[in-house]
Amino acid sequence: MDEADELRERIRGLLKAMAQPQREFAAAIGLDETKLSKSLAGKRRFSPPELVKVAEHCGVTVNWLLNGSDDASTVSAVPAPATRSTSGQGDPAFSGPRKRILETAWQLIAERGYHRVRIADIAQACSTSTAKIHYYFPTKQDVLHEALRRNVKLAFDRQVAELHTVEDAYERLLRLVELQLPTDGLLRAEWSVWLQVWNESALNPELRSLYWDSYNRWYRTIAMTIRSGQEQGVFRDRDPDSATAALTALIDGLGIQVLTGKPGSSVSAMRAHLHEFIESTIAGGASGHE
Repeated sequence: MDEADELRERIRGLLKAMAQPQREFAAAIGLDETKLSKSLAGKRRFSPPELVKVAEHCGVTVNWLLNGSDDASTVSAVPAPATRSTSGQGDPAFSGPRKRILETAWQLIAERGYHRVRIADIAQACSTSTAKIHYYFPTKQDVLHEALRRNVKLAFDRQVAELHTVEDAYERLLRLVELQLPTDGLLRAEWSVWLQVWNESALNPELRSLYWDSYNRWYRTIAMTIRSGQEQGVFRDRDPDSATAALTALIDGLGIQVLTGKPGSSVSAMRAHLHEFIESTIAGGASGHE
């Protein structure tokens, strides 16, 4: 059984464990039922966005879907246990209400801001009681913690799904940058949550450990990509940690400018600045990229 067969077998197992009709499963992941049937039969491949949606719906990681383990070595650094989302616990039969509450709270925080979202607002949006919210999330800070963990999972799933077939480290780094741009929709919402976590961790030391564990995963992903590029000869020979620190700081700074509406800033300008930095500072002069 090859990797594609194993992927399909795992998804079939999730379908069976969830006891959900295939029609409903297809609708939940935004895929036509006919296309889902063809994918499960091996007549078409699941696209990276489809894999991310399957993982999110079923409470598993894309790494598990592709490799059979959350901790399998892959193109992206694996999240530390403390930063893994507990919305699904890796169990396809996980609690639906908790997942719905977390997704709703995450979206409200992204749209309105952490301090402008009340537990009552989350309850109203979920058509449930505040007692039900507190059952799953005893404090409002617990909601923010889980929102941060959800950010980590979304980014990890997206990176593994998009990059696991990209062998060239130069192309992989450009794709990583693209996957981190605050474009409208999901990515901009993720950035919004990150901004609020940055603010809270600056004021609340109790949040810093979880924040740094989360950020460290992104840092290690960039560093391992740069090291891989050096081994392939497509990146210049320089301290990979120094290059990673510079690149991640540039991404953070430019992303903040875009989200705060700095005059002249835009996603396209951010992309251009990052590509220029990668070309001149990380790849420039490498024998394999001339």
